[in-house]
Amino acid sequence: MHFVDAKGILTGSGGYYGMNIYRGCTHGCIYCDSRSKCYGFTHPFEDIEVKQNAPALLEAALRSKRKKSMIGTGAMSDPYMHCEEKLRLTRKCLEIILKYGFGAAIQTKSDRILQDIDLLDEINRESKCVVQMTLTTYDEDLCKIIEPHVCTTKRRIEVLMQMKERGIPTIVWLSPILPYINDTQENLRAILDACIKADVKGIICFGMGLTLRDGDREYYYDALDRHFPGLKERYIKEYGNAYELPSPNTKKLMSIFANTCKELNILCTPDACLAFLGEFPEKYRQLSLFDID
Repeated sequence: MHFVDAKGILTGSGGYYGMNIYRGCTHGCIYCDSRSKCYGFTHPFEDIEVKQNAPALLEAALRSKRKKSMIGTGAMSDPYMHCEEKLRLTRKCLEIILKYGFGAAIQTKSDRILQDIDLLDEINRESKCVVQMTLTTYDEDLCKIIEPHVCTTKRRIEVLMQMKERGIPTIVWLSPILPYINDTQENLRAILDACIKADVKGIICFGMGLTLRDGDREYYYDALDRHFPGLKERYIKEYGNAYELPSPNTKKLMSIFANTCKELNILCTPDACLAFLGEFPEKYRQLSLFDID
C-alpha cells in the first residue's frame, strides 16, 4: 500500500454524501468492476492507495455543514480491507460521523466490520446506520473461488445476524449473479432464506447477470480459465464483447426474487433500497431557513 494526502473526501451534495478512504482492493473478487480502466487507476489494483488525511478532511467537511445527512462508504473500495485492521481509518471516520450527528451507510464483504459494531450501534441510536453486505453464492467452496481473500458467505450472514440483534438495519447486495456459475434457483433461494432470517430491510439486485468492461473483463476471463476451463469460450460465443451479460435463467430467477420479497415486505428495487439508504431521520435534520450544504 502507499499513502497520499487527498484534496477532498466527500462526493455528492445535499441529502447524501459518499466517501472512499481507500482506492483499490485486496479481496481478489474475480468479477470486480472497480478494476475497469474507466476508473483511471495509475497504480496496481492491489497496491492500496490510502488517503491518510481522510479523517481530518471529513472532520473539516462535516464541521461546516449545518444540514445533517447520510455518509456512505464502500461503493468503490471496501472500507474493511486487510489494511483497516492496522490503520483503522474507517473507525476514525465513523467516530467523526458520530461526533457531528450524521448517519452512516457502509457497504462491505468483510466481517472486520464487527470490530466497529460498538460505533455502528451508537450511530444508529443517535441518528441512523445501515450496514450493506454483498452475498453472491451460498456455496462456501465456490465463494472461496470467486471471492478468495475475504470471509465467506456463512460468516457474512453471521454479521447480518449480529446487526439484527443490535437493531441495525441491513441491506444485501445480490450482485453479481454469474452466468453458468451461481445462477441457480438453489443458490438464489438459499440466499433469500438467509436474508429472511436476518430480517434484512432490502435486497439490491440490478438483474441476474454481471457487467464486464475493459480491465475487469480480462481479469475475469483469466479467472475463468483457471477455475472453470472452457467457460470463457462459452461466454465469448454467447456474449461477445457486451457490457451486460444476463443469465439465461434471468426470467425465472427474477420472478422468484420479486415474489419472495413482495410476500415478505422486503424492499427489492434498487430505487427503493437506495432511497432508504439516503433517507436521514427528519427529527435529526435540524433544518433552518439558512441551512447550507
